[in-house]
Amino acid sequence: MSSRHAITPRGLNATRSPLSQGRFGRMFRNLTPAKFGPNEADNVANLAALADNMVGDFDPPKDGPDGEESGIPALYTYFGQFIDHDITFDPVSSLTKQQDPDGLVDFRTPALDLDNLYGRGPNDQPYMYDSSGKFLLGETLTGTGVSNASDLPRFKGRALIGDPRNDENSIVSQFQALMLRFHNRMVDDNDGIPFETIQQRVRFHYQYVVLNDFLPRIVNASVLNDLRTGGHYDRSRLAYYHWKTYPFMPVEFSVAAYRLGHSMIRPGYRLNDADNMLLQIFPDPNNPDTNALTGFRAMGPGRAIDWGRFIDIDTRAYGVEDDSTNAANKRRLQFAYRIDTSLVDPLRKLPPEVASNPSSLALRNLERSWRLGLPSGQAVAKAMHLTPLTDEQIVIGRAVDNPDPTGDPQVPIASIANGVFKGNCPLWTYILAEARQFQTAVTIPATGAPAGGINTPQLGPVGGRIVAEVFLGMMFGDASSVLSLDPNWAPVTGPDFRLKDLVTYALGGGAPLH
Repeated sequence: MSSRHAITPRGLNATRSPLSQGRFGRMFRNLTPAKFGPNEADNVANLAALADNMVGDFDPPKDGPDGEESGIPALYTYFGQFIDHDITFDPVSSLTKQQDPDGLVDFRTPALDLDNLYGRGPNDQPYMYDSSGKFLLGETLTGTGVSNASDLPRFKGRALIGDPRNDENSIVSQFQALMLRFHNRMVDDNDGIPFETIQQRVRFHYQYVVLNDFLPRIVNASVLNDLRTGGHYDRSRLAYYHWKTYPFMPVEFSVAAYRLGHSMIRPGYRLNDADNMLLQIFPDPNNPDTNALTGFRAMGPGRAIDWGRFIDIDTRAYGVEDDSTNAANKRRLQFAYRIDTSLVDPLRKLPPEVASNPSSLALRNLERSWRLGLPSGQAVAKAMHLTPLTDEQIVIGRAVDNPDPTGDPQVPIASIANGVFKGNCPLWTYILAEARQFQTAVTIPATGAPAGGINTPQLGPVGGRIVAEVFLGMMFGDASSVLSLDPNWAPVTGPDFRLKDLVTYALGGGAPLH
């Protein structure tokens, strides 16, 4: 267990508890860092071999059901990215030298306080707000079949928002715009209410979705049940995440467990009805094309998102696999890929403006974990008094129901890099492999979907426990969070408020919220 506590926080704005930035630290301080070779060169080479196996073959984006889809609508991938940008930002750590997490500063508050949305508030960043305390919005976006969309406010193409990373791609960018509109509608529905009160209500709805919708999607129910007493989350149940004064950001979370979202990314996404709006997440390096989902620029014409393709705000047909002529396939709800030990091919070589040296996202994750001295997954499991996965259970590859021997290689980790990973799996890889052992059949909100649901891997007792304890711990450690101020709070529309309801409200639908 860790007794590490953050530095004394300084004021971000007057509308919340006095956190401004925190420290990184460790949950399992006494565990030995994992090593994968006798020297730096061998460590990097062996991790590169594992990373290479963790990226699938090229698979272009397509319409229609896909064998690697989970039962989790695609927006949850980018909602998870939005949350990440709310709680952690490390712009200074290096991939070229060993790092001490205790010396790293988290340039985001370790709290689910939406500082990536509100920035430092209207007094310090007035260019983000109008005189009524509403966010300024950008240009109206166009898109075939979409009539209600806005870009982010921009200056010379750059977004004027609380965290510039929320302009990284077209999906998180437009979700950031939805959150601006969620706040603005809350202002309209609560005329004359002080800005600080509106801000707290927006945060409460957001935190409620994180606790009651997002976590149950990605973490197995058995793990979450162990953190409850009488049906409510209980701070005394936190066994591994502890702090003295203010929460800190554990590297086991930020560098390993919460990187689950990378495996959920699809090769591309369809934004709307237009024929040319099925876009890759990055341009094809062999055929450079600006028509991809890359961000940090004004949204191009026709790129407005039809949110029914990302979250179940309405009911659509499930579609037919491998049928390019099926009209329903172009309008279907897209689902996140399964949490597994396989990333899609576009993540094998990120564009130079995104990352380089290394450009492989899998290798970046593995190398950062090693340089920060993370223990192996087996070591963390033992520290949690769990029986670790066997080497046979740690399979590298797509967690599809019926693997194709010719197209979906399933590689035992012990066979990679001359067995250096036997009983010694990097924590990030271990957590992804563990999810394969904790699959849940999820009902699909679409007509014509498989009657028994879709098998959906979820984080298990190592990965899920780390993620859930950190989310809960940050809320319990924040005096202005919903768990600290009113743990029985629920939206006025009822306890079933979910991410789809947040989106619906931002788009102008649903009942007023107070």
